[in-house]
Amino acid sequence: MSHIVQIKTEVRDAIAVQEACQRLGLDAPVLGTVTLFATEASGLLVRLPGWIYPVVFDTRSGQVRFDNYGGRWGEQVQLDRFLQAYAVEKTKIEARRKGHTVFEQTLDNGSIKLTVTVGGAA
Repeated sequence: MSHIVQIKTEVRDAIAVQEACQRLGLDAPVLGTVTLFATEASGLLVRLPGWIYPVVFDTRSGQVRFDNYGGRWGEQVQLDRFLQAYAVEKTKIEARRKGHTVFEQTLDNGSIKLTVTVGGAA
């Protein structure tokens, strides 16, 4: 039986953040505090390609904080790619933790299809 799922991503897993960075060839996340133009934000700092300020992931609250000045200081597509990678890595971590296998397929439109086989059968 097939299911289509839409996910609103909250970023709460530091390991999945690290895996998403590795997947996209980004520097590893760093725990810290940064000034985003005029305000401070604390959490895991991730530097996205072409962005002036890092994106800050507060894994306690799940919130994502950033300032890309409406795309002038960083393209939204870079954050979207990261959140997609995070969601894929988090799903894989949780599925494997429960003993399931995961098959990943990148579709022509850039979407990623994950097939989770319950019980680990291939």
